[in-house]
Amino acid sequence: MANQSTPCLATVISPIRVAPEPRRPECEIECPERLTTTLERLRQRGLEQRCLRLAAREASEAELGLVHSPEYVALLRETQALGTGALKALSGQYDAVYFHPSTFHCARLAAGAGLQLVDAVLTGTVRNGLALVRPPGHHSQRAAANGFCVFNNVAIAAKHAQQKHGLHRILIVDWDIHHGQGIQYIFEDDPSVLYFSWHRYEHGRCWPHLRESDADAVGRGPGRGFTVNLPWNQVGLGNADYVAAFLHVLLPLAFEFDPELVLVSAGFDSAIGDPEGGYHLESLSLSVCMMVQALLGDPAPPLSGPMVPHHSALESIQSVRAAQAPHWMSLQQQDLTPIRSPSTYSPEGRPSTLLPGGPEFKAAAAKAEAALSSLLDQLRLHPTPPVRMAVALTALDTALALPPDTLRQEGSAPQKEMQAWASLHEALAKDETLTALGKVLHLLDGILDGQVSSGIAAIPAPAAAATLDVAIQRGLSQGFQRLLCVAVGQLDRPLDLAADKRSLWLNIGGKEAAALSTCHISVPLPETTGGFLNCILALVLPLAYGFQPDLVLLALGPAHGLQEPQAALLAALLRVPAGGRVLALVDEVQESSPQLAGVLIRVLHGEAPPSPGPFSMASPEDMQALRHLRVQLESQWKMLQVAGETGDKVQAECSGH
Repeated sequence: MANQSTPCLATVISPIRVAPEPRRPECEIECPERLTTTLERLRQRGLEQRCLRLAAREASEAELGLVHSPEYVALLRETQALGTGALKALSGQYDAVYFHPSTFHCARLAAGAGLQLVDAVLTGTVRNGLALVRPPGHHSQRAAANGFCVFNNVAIAAKHAQQKHGLHRILIVDWDIHHGQGIQYIFEDDPSVLYFSWHRYEHGRCWPHLRESDADAVGRGPGRGFTVNLPWNQVGLGNADYVAAFLHVLLPLAFEFDPELVLVSAGFDSAIGDPEGGYHLESLSLSVCMMVQALLGDPAPPLSGPMVPHHSALESIQSVRAAQAPHWMSLQQQDLTPIRSPSTYSPEGRPSTLLPGGPEFKAAAAKAEAALSSLLDQLRLHPTPPVRMAVALTALDTALALPPDTLRQEGSAPQKEMQAWASLHEALAKDETLTALGKVLHLLDGILDGQVSSGIAAIPAPAAAATLDVAIQRGLSQGFQRLLCVAVGQLDRPLDLAADKRSLWLNIGGKEAAALSTCHISVPLPETTGGFLNCILALVLPLAYGFQPDLVLLALGPAHGLQEPQAALLAALLRVPAGGRVLALVDEVQESSPQLAGVLIRVLHGEAPPSPGPFSMASPEDMQALRHLRVQLESQWKMLQVAGETGDKVQAECSGH
């Protein structure tokens, strides 16, 4: 895989219309403007210009045959010559499908665009990318169109990656609001493809109304455990619910599975601003832009709203964890007491579809517009800093090959300011420690002023704790409301900050698991890969997202014990809760290692971290330590909960609110 940061953007505009006029309401919303508006928004934001543009091509009938039956492909080919009456009659044989003489051509382009993208990624031309296509594919089955989907684009791409490129482990993530039953059926007995879908279910009352969309559908035969359904049974879920799903279901399984390729079936019908179906052009285009920014490595904006999962979401998460635990070591590491029956399928009283023009649609649209307006206001308040990454590493500044747009910091804080802060600690009195402190303060000011997103600086080991104390106090005194400090190794929390609820101190590498307060937590460094991942996903990140920090300080102190992939993964994952604002502090001994400094710079710049390595089960001691902390803390930190209490309280003791 080439170490390139440019994703490619494969686009194809594929109108799907039913002739003659008038069109049915379903076809009115499935319009070419869904692609043209999105592409124009990408250009306006300068995102397309940062990408390598690939030409879409038609998938061959042999490539379509990797997933679909020859009879089905032939039937679709024949639609090119059918008249209006025959097209309507054929469409009526399927659920929510509307054929047009151009459907076969457009659907082949949609599938072929995905193949072009897969080839570009797997040959090392690019690192990642987006295929912007219509028609969609995840409902399409081996011999049946379904739900606007003609050919199963993602499934064809996965089969192509296996056949042409020899891949053995592919993860498919499907985040559409509707269950992608077509992908599930195609791979349900295949252990080489892990399929994850979260979808609106409502106990079977939401389309496609399938029993097999529930959490206890885990695959068949050798594929058991490789179909993962997370059914949402309540509407109106928010950021906390989706983050909890990532932390407690998707990421543990993904790290254990260790895929060679991740394919995302990206539906945006659950995005803010969309009342139903992914057909709101502004919400859709904004969502695609933010996804492309993430692929480019740009920092994501901080999440808004209280990070408190709904009780219904916790029930769904616990149900899928319980159903999947027999198949995954990462879930066996934790208590998984089921809190409801394996299935709640009850399709009676199905809700009506929200079609444009109806009173329910208008009410939902008005609510969605208000939510979208609020999000746009928030984005305007958090513009992307002009400098993504700044480096102040005294020994390696000239030796390291830095990513593009990385600033080599030459400046320092004013002398009087440095001396004033240094007077707080005897360890900062020496010239070399004072110089390092000046660089840290200057870098911190750049982040505070919105000029720099993240940075890395070196600090002398004897003054590591004192420098960290000054950095925390400086940040809080200059405008940050909530500051998260993740200290790895032999670093103690400054005593004068013990009562300040605006800072959350988390020490990884402490002698024992202890919650000295809800804002002062210590955990030993786990011994295995599984233990480390469990610590990060089940403790560190739930605390970070729940705290919603303005800044993360990541300090690698003396004898921190982290391997380079672990340090990189921790830094990469901590970028998100604070909207990309991370300041990493490493002592000068670690700085002399170009491998550690280099990987930290790359991930804070936006590159993906290296794999943490083969999964190995957490030790009983590590599992007990984590369980002990979660029991102590989950009543205050709701993101730690996977099941049990109702998520109806917001932690306030350690939030600065």
